[in-house]
Amino acid sequence: MNKVIMYSTQVCPYCQMAERLLKSRGVEHVEKVLIDKDPTRRDEMMTRTGRRTVPQVFIGETHVGGYDDLSALDRAGGLTPLLEAA
Repeated sequence: MNKVIMYSTQVCPYCQMAERLLKSRGVEHVEKVLIDKDPTRRDEMMTRTGRRTVPQVFIGETHVGGYDDLSALDRAGGLTPLLEAA
């Protein structure tokens, strides 16, 4: 299964919903980068994604986007194949 990295904050409800969705699709571990604890990681996130909001989800090297993007990908049937890609 592809590695999942999520830029997040400690109190973000959309981050929690994204994590729940990922776990419901079989993801055992989400590597969380807490940008509110380490502001340099916020700059890293903005450079990698061009976005300022959390969550920002990466599956492998693919930037999925935020929670709305993640749930749309799931509804379209694209999330599971992306998670399972080697």
